[in-house]
Amino acid sequence: MPRLPDRPVHGLGDLHAAGIDPAPQRSGPTWREFLTAQAHGILAADFLHIDTISLKRLYALVFIEHGTRRVHLAGVTAHPTAPWTLQQARNLTMTLGRRMDSLHFLLRDRDSKYTNAFVAVFQADDMEILLSPPRARKANAVCERAVGTLRREVLARILIYNEAHAVKVLTEYIRHYNQHRPHHSRQQLPPDSAEPPALAHVNDLTPHRIERRPVLGGLINEYRQAA
Repeated sequence: MPRLPDRPVHGLGDLHAAGIDPAPQRSGPTWREFLTAQAHGILAADFLHIDTISLKRLYALVFIEHGTRRVHLAGVTAHPTAPWTLQQARNLTMTLGRRMDSLHFLLRDRDSKYTNAFVAVFQADDMEILLSPPRARKANAVCERAVGTLRREVLARILIYNEAHAVKVLTEYIRHYNQHRPHHSRQQLPPDSAEPPALAHVNDLTPHRIERRPVLGGLINEYRQAA
């Protein structure tokens, strides 16, 4: 270890004379810059806990594609073991099929349920694993925000009875989330939409009928122009 100088250090020459090498160059992108630049190739995973009406705790494994904000429910269980988590990973890759070709990174935390076998499922599709630092929720912020949305818009407003009910509720909401709910980061487009809906001409004064489709028993409503 270099000896600290006995007098104040004023410049690079003094540092060099004291035997202190310059700090390494930090020219690489920041974590935020990396996530923004690679958004279309990132798939993130996280667990969401759900408390039932009988005070039983369930766990849902969700994935989100950063580029489109498309959410996938992998499964819900009261016992999220490593083998169960592995099987959900296999099911997801089969569901995504050819779309896995466009994904290059899996972002996850350091939960022990993500075993080497779980990692191997994604590495088989040439995906690189990104580990978020311990207790750094902002490192997986996109997935954390999606989990927060599920809590605020659904789970905080519906009493969940059991696993089957949780799957039904989350599946219906995620369909709404992917196909209808606008996202600020996508210029108010839903994840499954590539272009905004066609608007009526400004001079078209013909009245149009609007259809309302209730979601989750009317907890949420979707509106669209009738054909």
